[in-house]
Amino acid sequence: MAKQQEPKKPKRPRSKKLNAGTKKEWEAILREVEKHEVPIGMLDSMTVNLKDGTQVNIEIRDLIAEGADPDELKDRIDERLEALDSIIQDVDFYISLEEVRKTVKPAVDQLLKNL
Repeated sequence: MAKQQEPKKPKRPRSKKLNAGTKKEWEAILREVEKHEVPIGMLDSMTVNLKDGTQVNIEIRDLIAEGADPDELKDRIDERLEALDSIIQDVDFYISLEEVRKTVKPAVDQLLKNL
């Protein structure tokens, strides 16, 4: 008696991963995202530009590395910015590409693993 062959399952395509490994690729991704609010843990630093031309640099990453609590740091910075609002021209925020990559890449890989 001949053995019946079981029907073969169709092959599933291999998972695709987001190939955004270089700094240039991450910078391009971040330029495309609207940034209304950035978690303080994602910031590298910020520069407060005053109306008289003075610039005040705040090294967020260094402060957190030295043990500052991110939530308390955010509150203190928000309070100072609000208190000095009348003399501030603008504020530049510098995002830590490494922190964004560490946070986003696993989530994207997980999302795309079944595609």
